This record gives sequence, structure tokens and C-alpha cells, in this order.
Amino acid sequence: MRIGLLIYGSLETLSGGYLYDRKLVEYLRRQGDEVRVISLPWRNYAAHLGDNLRFRLPPGLDILIEDELNHPSLLAANRHRLGYPVVSLVHHLRCSEERPAWQNALYRLVERRYLGSIDGFIFNSQTTRGVVTGLMRNRKPGVVAYPPTDRFGGPLPEEVVRARAAESGPLRLLFLGSVIPRKGLETVLKALSPQRTRRNTKETPLFTLDVVGSLAADPAYARRMQALASGLGPSSPIRFHGALDETALAAQLRQAQVLVVPSSYEGFGIVYLEGMGFGLPAIGSTVGAAGEIIRPGGTGYLITPGDAQALAAHLHALATDRGLLAQFALNALARYKQQPPWEQTAGEIRGFLKKMRE
Repeated sequence: MRIGLLIYGSLETLSGGYLYDRKLVEYLRRQGDEVRVISLPWRNYAAHLGDNLRFRLPPGLDILIEDELNHPSLLAANRHRLGYPVVSLVHHLRCSEERPAWQNALYRLVERRYLGSIDGFIFNSQTTRGVVTGLMRNRKPGVVAYPPTDRFGGPLPEEVVRARAAESGPLRLLFLGSVIPRKGLETVLKALSPQRTRRNTKETPLFTLDVVGSLAADPAYARRMQALASGLGPSSPIRFHGALDETALAAQLRQAQVLVVPSSYEGFGIVYLEGMGFGLPAIGSTVGAAGEIIRPGGTGYLITPGDAQALAAHLHALATDRGLLAQFALNALARYKQQPPWEQTAGEIRGFLKKMRE
């Protein structure tokens, strides 16, 4: 098949969504498909809407996959078809994110119009499919294909996970994600304040926190988070690493004991399952698809977005009961092993694309 993939920016961008896109391209090319990546430049939303004045769909394809992130640029282009079907790969809708209601009302109008121009869908979770179906006025063909979670190889051995949970000292927390408001780092930092974690700054720290993720996506917010972290003093040693390559990231995942990413919304949350491959209990939020991965009280916890008090209580429980931590860690490892392999999932996507082409 001659397949197009339309994205913003570079396919090498470090995020879960771009990892999905990149792995899909690699798989399709291994099957002998010709995959052409079409990139539009990253700009602000208004400028993306301006793309409708000039951008048109490329010729010479059997099928086109559009990353739904590109929706504001494609309203006009999708009206001028070139005889092949257009499929949208939906990681999550922009209007699902937490922001003022008037803004989401605008985004909802634009996204609904875009979704109506699509022939079929690839969804990264059942949650995402439900949100899209609820926004549209009719149901179109689609496939739920969970993201790849095996880029680091096989899971850690159980004995390694069990021994790590039993190690003494501060509970080692890992935040993994771009330092932007949606990912919830501010909630984590507030939860680590001495007042919430029932200790004072003269005591041995209960926690350490490693923050791994781009500091460039929202520089002003990143600087504010670094200032907030420094204001906590020695009560919770916090290290900002920026974005890391896969080798360095794997080292962080191996040494951590709990993954804490209480995002205000995740369309799937590949980070939670990747962490579980290293035996890390995960803490996410009750909004979005984290609940498809995290079993509260079993493989981690779910909190209401922004609830630093609840997060502090959960972290305190895991820090002071290493038996509980070990059980959660082994449960997380078992959950990771239940996830379908990417080769199977990508094969289902390819089968869906062939049906759409026919």
C-alpha cells in the first residue's frame, strides 16, 4: 500500500503520541508498504487554522492517515478529496483537555467539523473511542489499537522488582512527561510539601523525585515548577533531568520505585504501562484513560486532578509500608504482561487500513 501519514513537526518528537506514530511507520514499512510522512510546521492554533487557505491533500496515495492533532489545519483539505480514504489516528481530543470552558467550546466546534470529514478512525483506547463517538453525530468504521509499550524490551524479573521495593531509604518517585500544566507536576510538588507528608524538614526525607521530560514545551511553567521545587528545601530532594534518550530513560525507570504522573487528561497513558514493565506502581488521575491501565488499590492509585492531599496520602502509604509497595509493584508487572504485543496490535491496524482502502 502507498500510505501517507500527516503530522505536525518531526516524527522524532519525544512524546507518547509521536512514539506511536513512529512505531506504526516502522511496522508498515517492514511489511513492504510505502509510507510517506507529510509534515506541517508547528505553530499556534490560529496559524494552523490559516493552513486551510493553502494546504491540500497530497496525490498518489492509496490511503492517508492524519494524526488528529493536525485537525485545525485540515478542515478545507479534507473537503477536496483525491479518491483515497482518509483515516484519523486519535490520541486524544484537544477539547478533552482541562482549560476554560469557552476555549473548549471553540475547540469542540472545530474538532466536530473535522471528525465529520473522516472516513475511519484508529483509536488509542476505548476511552478515546467513546469520547469521539459522543462528539460525532454518526458512527464510522474504527479500530482500537493500544500503543506500543515494549521499546525497552522485556519486563524486569520479579525478583529484581521485589528486592528493589524492599530497599530502605526515601521512596524514589519518577515523574515522566513534558513539564506542561496538563501533566500534573505541580500537584506532585504540592503533595511533597512537609505539611502534607507529615514530616518536617529536619527529618530524613521520605521521598526523592526525578523529573524527566522536556523543559522547553512551556518554559515559563517549567521555571515556575523549578522554583516551587527549590522552595521545598531538603524535605524532598528533586532533580530535573530534561528530556532523556532511551538508554538514560531506562536507567531512571529501573531505579525508581513509583511512577507518579497525575495528568489532568490522558487519551491512553503509554507512560503508565511502560513503567509497569519495570514493576512501577503508577499514580494517575480519574479523568481520561488512565483507569484502563491503573487498578486503584492494586497496581497504583487514581486521584482527582489537582488533589495534592489525596496524592500525599497515597505516597505516604507506599513509603511507610514496603510490603504494600512490593505487592503493588508485582501487580504492576503482571498488568504489563497482559498487554497485547505491538506486532499484534500493529497488524490489526494494517488489516483495518486494507479494508478501508478496498
